[in-house]
Amino acid sequence: MTAPGRRSSTFTRLLRHGFTDPSAAERLLDGAEPASLRNDPVLLEALGATADPDLALHGLVRLLEAQPGPTDRRALLDTLTSAKPLRDRLLGVLGASEALADHLARHPGDWRALVTYEPRDLHRGVAEFERGLAGAGDPVALRVAYRRCLLSIAARDVCGTIDLAETAAELADLATATLRAALALARAAAPDDAALCRLAVIAMGKCGGHELNYVSDVDVVFVGEAADGADEDKALRAATRLASHMMRICSETTVEGSIWPVDANLRPEGRNGPLVRTLSSHVAYYQRWAKTWEFQALLKARPVAGDRELGAAYLAAVEPLVWQAAERENFVADVQKMRRRVVENIPAAEVDRQLKLGPGGLRDVEFAVQLLQLVHGRADASLRSRTTLDALKALAEGGYVGRADAARLDEAYRFLRAMEHRIQLHRLRRTHLVPEDEADLRRLGRSLGLRTDPVATLLREWKRHAAAVRRLHEKLFYRPLLDAVAQLAPGEARLSPEAARERLVALGYADPAAALRHLEALASGVSRKAAIQRTLLPVLLGWFADSADPDAGLLNFRKVSDALGKTPWYLRLLRDEGAAAENLARVLSAGRLAPDLLMRAPEAVALLGDGDGGGLAPRGRAPLEQEILAAVRRADGAAQAVTAARGVRRRELFRTAAADIVGSYGTEAQPAAADQGPLVDRVGAAVSDLTAATLAGTLRAVVRDGWGDTLPTRFAIIGMGRFGGHELGYGSDADVLFVHEPRDGVDEREAADAAGKVVAEMRRLLQQPSADPPLIIDAGLRPEGKSGPLVRTLKSYEAYYRRWSLAWESHALLRAELVAGDEDLGRRFIELVDPLRYPAGGLGEEAVREIRRLKARMESERLPRGVDPKLHAKLGPGGLSDVEWTVQLLQLRYGSAEAGLRTTRTRQALAAAREAGLVSEEHAAVLDEAWVLATRVRNAVMLVRGRAGDTFPTESRELAAVGRYLGYGPGHVGDMLDAYRRTARRARGVVEELFYGG
Repeated sequence: MTAPGRRSSTFTRLLRHGFTDPSAAERLLDGAEPASLRNDPVLLEALGATADPDLALHGLVRLLEAQPGPTDRRALLDTLTSAKPLRDRLLGVLGASEALADHLARHPGDWRALVTYEPRDLHRGVAEFERGLAGAGDPVALRVAYRRCLLSIAARDVCGTIDLAETAAELADLATATLRAALALARAAAPDDAALCRLAVIAMGKCGGHELNYVSDVDVVFVGEAADGADEDKALRAATRLASHMMRICSETTVEGSIWPVDANLRPEGRNGPLVRTLSSHVAYYQRWAKTWEFQALLKARPVAGDRELGAAYLAAVEPLVWQAAERENFVADVQKMRRRVVENIPAAEVDRQLKLGPGGLRDVEFAVQLLQLVHGRADASLRSRTTLDALKALAEGGYVGRADAARLDEAYRFLRAMEHRIQLHRLRRTHLVPEDEADLRRLGRSLGLRTDPVATLLREWKRHAAAVRRLHEKLFYRPLLDAVAQLAPGEARLSPEAARERLVALGYADPAAALRHLEALASGVSRKAAIQRTLLPVLLGWFADSADPDAGLLNFRKVSDALGKTPWYLRLLRDEGAAAENLARVLSAGRLAPDLLMRAPEAVALLGDGDGGGLAPRGRAPLEQEILAAVRRADGAAQAVTAARGVRRRELFRTAAADIVGSYGTEAQPAAADQGPLVDRVGAAVSDLTAATLAGTLRAVVRDGWGDTLPTRFAIIGMGRFGGHELGYGSDADVLFVHEPRDGVDEREAADAAGKVVAEMRRLLQQPSADPPLIIDAGLRPEGKSGPLVRTLKSYEAYYRRWSLAWESHALLRAELVAGDEDLGRRFIELVDPLRYPAGGLGEEAVREIRRLKARMESERLPRGVDPKLHAKLGPGGLSDVEWTVQLLQLRYGSAEAGLRTTRTRQALAAAREAGLVSEEHAAVLDEAWVLATRVRNAVMLVRGRAGDTFPTESRELAAVGRYLGYGPGHVGDMLDAYRRTARRARGVVEELFYGG
């Protein structure tokens, strides 16, 4: 008897052997049945070697108690103590699988299936499993026989007799034998149906790939044909009944549970399509309607049951279609989009625990391998394996992926699949989530051989392998393109030129030969620069491929690298700043404007970093003006000063365009926002502030050059149109009015001449040809239009507006705002025009009719010929003009009474009209959406084409690039145009009601 307060020797030994609850284990060993084994060191050591010694002992006690009699109990005990193979297998299973322990307790004689230990047991195949299932005459018996066979696989798996790939293959072979047995039961139950048809069962997914999990849906496709002389319709109905019965035999829950669900949703049309089709119907569907992912799924197709000749015919018919899939438009983008969609659909609470679907999970490896198989398998039959690890090996041997990358990915995949197997084996439940419970993690770690601190080691190893997969799965696709043009170690295989061309075409490159030349120029050699490029390019190529014009992205990257390659900070920025490389890839492949701005001063690439020295946030009017005025002070003469101001403008236009592109495309760390209104506002404000600062600097330079510190007349520049509204686009002119007021004692003619010279010189300097984009000043909204003087005194404006002002001029003045020059003069000009744009008592009916007539005439006269009006973002129905005139009419009518309407900004005025009850919530939302979309279209056209435009491009790549900016993936430009028409149509309906009918 153990003294009080002291532990028994048994307790101590149990603790030493890994039991977490030695007291409970000691009580079990004190029981009648295993009492003779309490002091057996061999048994305790064997229990201690299992994944969960407590679970193993508990299962053993249950099994002993379940034996029908003393003789059977003694036989089990004797075998357990004398036969190490049985001991290791049985206890290994009991310590790893609670579900199989339950099976053994229900069927206590099945432990004998683990006794035999012959060479043929090492690698069982379909024939051996068919023999194991042969006696099952009903669904319940089939489940029992299935679990008995599964017991054999699990025992050899947990003991290390078979490795992961062999385990997965045996599970697939057992599934094949089970499907055949289930079909035989279904045929026996309906012999008349069986006589009418030929039915083939095609395994898909992991079963087809000979790499099944312990618990998984078994994906299948059914092919049926009429038996000789049978009516086809009747035969297909009979085949459907047989297939449905076979699925129920496997899937339905009985007293012995279920086997696994049989899933036929990978068939043509999925759940909406017929369960069984003829071979010709399958082929017709795949030739005409199938999507890219369906050909990817067909990679795994393997006939497993039913009519072998029909199954072989199906395979022969679909295989050629599989290997043509890479020629489909947007093939790579479609596959990658499908992968992203899978990740996006993971519940947020599960994403960090997902072994299969999460980032760095099993699906990343499988998608990457399948993508490479589909691209290169048509020309190289050695790649056409259905099994992921075999295919990965073949890809490495053929030089399609680097050997080191393939070996690392193989190691990670095996570890993650082993984790998945052991998680599922515990309760034989379909799950891919890593458990959170400490005891579950401990058992899982020990089952994988991690005995020292199993929980911490398991989590560390899991994260290490997942990180390797995340890092490698896309690199796997792009890295060999560089190896194809770089110097490799002796004996290392490389992509052939043809294989490299195939891969680039699949990525969307229109000129793969030129792309290979760029890669060679960037990555060849032994310099540090080339080594860093070889590290960066695999990731950059992926980002380029995500754009509408990968060729342009790669070419522009080469140009920037050629210009900056010798500067020490450039490659360091791309390598070390997390966002810089991705931002640069997006900017260089999104169109012409941003790369053109960057090429004129490549050092602006530093703005793309996320450190203290960079950043894409707009700088604001005050710091911009301060920088430009400082540059003007340092310059010799007006020409040099304005050149400096235009250089700042070019750099800041690039900053704004880059931020716009990155915000519209989104990044891996920060996806694009659903509401792009704030981004549109930021672009408009940034370009408007930049234009105002440039005009202020140019005005200062011209005045200083011609008159010193003081101009003979006060001078102010009033922003109009989109400029005054803080809504300038990249290609917008600066609409302005010029106003001056002679200083005391200065002759009016002298003042007018000075003001005129300032305007002329400003326009000349800002528009003269140079490396920087011109800034066009447009004074067309001045009194009397082009017939009137360019610059007037404040008194002249006052006299004109008092006597001659027209309705359209009051309308135009709604946007008037001081942007540069004398602040007091500008303030007085605004005070002068306020009564015109916000008339007391509102706008008279005649003035309203005049504005409506003007708008109608503009719609009929100004729309360019040959353009689809419904796609014209400015003048088309529901476009910018419609929305702005509607809002501005509300401002003219109600601005004097509603302070919120007294703003130059369209969206602010619309929001104020909504708050005042002048526009309903619904109508305001429709108009706002249309205005934001139309503005984004115009910005996109300028970014893509490098020149302004109000309608969608006709060239396919440019149109696709606009679509990508607007959030539409490859192949969806039709959806983009439909969405624009729909949005504009709704807006036009509101305009008809509010502008023309109100």
